[in-house]
Amino acid sequence: MGRKIRGAGRALWEGLIIANNALMANKTRASLTTLGIVIGVVTVTLMMMIIQGLNKSFQDQISFLGAKTVYVQRWPWVWDDDWWKYINRPRVTMDQYEQLRERIVGAEEISPMAWTGRSATYRDKTLDRVSILGTQQQHAIVGSTLPEYGRYITDIDDRSARRVAVIGVDVRDRLFGPLDPIGRNIRIASKVYTVVGILEEQGNFFGDSRDNIIIIPIETLFTDFGRVGRDVMIAVKGRDDVAVEDLVDEIRAIMRGTRNLKPLDEDNFAINRQEALSDLYDTLTGGIYAAGLIIGGISLLVGGIGIMNIMLVSVTERTWEIGMRKAIGARTTHILWQFLVEAMMICMLGGTVGILLAFAGGQLLKQAMPAVLPLWLAGAAVLFSAVVGLLFGMFPAAKAARMDPIQALRAQ
Repeated sequence: MGRKIRGAGRALWEGLIIANNALMANKTRASLTTLGIVIGVVTVTLMMMIIQGLNKSFQDQISFLGAKTVYVQRWPWVWDDDWWKYINRPRVTMDQYEQLRERIVGAEEISPMAWTGRSATYRDKTLDRVSILGTQQQHAIVGSTLPEYGRYITDIDDRSARRVAVIGVDVRDRLFGPLDPIGRNIRIASKVYTVVGILEEQGNFFGDSRDNIIIIPIETLFTDFGRVGRDVMIAVKGRDDVAVEDLVDEIRAIMRGTRNLKPLDEDNFAINRQEALSDLYDTLTGGIYAAGLIIGGISLLVGGIGIMNIMLVSVTERTWEIGMRKAIGARTTHILWQFLVEAMMICMLGGTVGILLAFAGGQLLKQAMPAVLPLWLAGAAVLFSAVVGLLFGMFPAAKAARMDPIQALRAQ
């Protein structure tokens, strides 16, 4: 066994040396041959970098929704053309929220949410189209909207319909600049609110800033901006030991009972979750990604055919060398391995250069779109290049290995 291992190692080392000498003797040809692989690897790698970057960006942007959080509301996040069905649904109400809160078992926390859009003013500065969120104190847990400093709204604020506000960092920066907003009064429409807290930075959601927001008690929102005709959304964060599917089933059962739906009646409410947006994203981008990878794959295929062509030329040029090696004792497997190693070395060299060029291109792409090059992708590209060399070098290597040594020596 030890002798066989040493023999295989010696054959491998000899193959590497011979392949390296052959490449050094034909540098121009080897470089031009490698070019096809470089183009293919750059194409595929850049496409994968863009896919990885877009996927990461998308997941980062929807992460605030929470993988364990579901949202009960009138409209689904993804719907078909039958919008009339949804617009005629009854609104989700605070009474339904209270009943759901009392009866649900699988929730860690639950909070109501209602929205409006208003202008906010501090002294002579006005900020238009600010998102005003009315909610309760438990939303700090459900929505992960914790204050960076100051405090969040409380149950007492909500029950008393106090005019207190927790503002996002965009509102803080544009209205107050270097001033500390805590304890200062702002106007939302014509109402005066006292700032009690500043939210942690939230980031963007599909191009819209989530920091251009003011959070107030939901009862204050109803009092100041109206309750009639206003949709309520219920956010439910599931316990860690409860599967999201079980949480959805429990919510559906409670909501159907609350709305007096019969067993065969269709749900007249939606239970939305992060997964719905992920599925929509995959549907919209899957075809584009597949097309890009196919184009990159064709580039690699063309490069592989170029490798096969050059290796066949190399076999023809080195017929006498093959005959001589066989005449002095080289086995068929040694000849086979010699040309396979040469093909794989060309491809791995192309793969390495392609990865470096793709990385440089990715840095430029980051100016316009997200692009990520994980280590596994770099390693996979080089490994895949070696596989291309192995596959497309197999036929030329087999042709060389099957040569009759006597006929090969006569070719000189």
